Amino acid sequence: MAAVLKVEGITKRFGGLTAVSGVSLEVKQGEILGLIGPNGAGKTTFFNILTGLYQPNEGSIMFEGRPIQGMKPFRIAQQGMTRTFQNIRLLKDESVLENVKVGMFGRTRSGLWSAILGLGSAKREEHEVTEASLRVLELVGLRGFEQEQAGSLSYGNQRRVEIARALVSGPKLLLLDEPTAGMNGQEVHEMEALIRTIRGSGTTLILIEHNVGMVCKLCDRVAVLDHGEKIADGDPHEIMNSPAVIEAYIGKTESEEGIPVA
Repeated sequence: MAAVLKVEGITKRFGGLTAVSGVSLEVKQGEILGLIGPNGAGKTTFFNILTGLYQPNEGSIMFEGRPIQGMKPFRIAQQGMTRTFQNIRLLKDESVLENVKVGMFGRTRSGLWSAILGLGSAKREEHEVTEASLRVLELVGLRGFEQEQAGSLSYGNQRRVEIARALVSGPKLLLLDEPTAGMNGQEVHEMEALIRTIRGSGTTLILIEHNVGMVCKLCDRVAVLDHGEKIADGDPHEIMNSPAVIEAYIGKTESEEGIPVA
């Protein structure tokens, strides 16, 4: 299976601190890759590098065979890689629909003057954006909520709006940063089902997640970061019983039976 993403030797330094050190990783088309590690391991920094928020000091990033390091975030999104954030970033006073439509920024063709003058091309494009947004709201289970104020929704549904916004442009690779953070058990179960649905629609995913039980159930493969370095990469259940991974999570003196996944 072809690699959608190929990262080689990525390093990011902030002054004297090395946040990500020599990380290499491949993501195959159609898989769900889990990215795990203790707090401060460099996971979100790695996402920020992939999506252009940070530029690496060393290394290369190839997306669908093309180099993307150095590109602005909106250009990377145009190439087909989008993301969500650890902290929900919605326009909470705007409608759910308007929040999702923001995800098409940079993908539309009509300019400002076309919209101001009410030209047919701008109207057609606005209709297409609205229809695409409604379709993705259907996918994430929020059809019927489109006119609700985003900030009035439950925490779990706000997460779904953010995912819908990342999906509306039809990405080939979706990066989810702790999608179940702060959720109760039922919401976690529903998020698992949604992630499977997204993969079933043809989207490849990378998932940062602290819920290792969920990672074991959902992910085809797991990579582990610790202190900015990749220390393991492979089958989820083997990874959870790796001595190096156990040490990274719970220390040398703790149980050798693996990381609890319940």
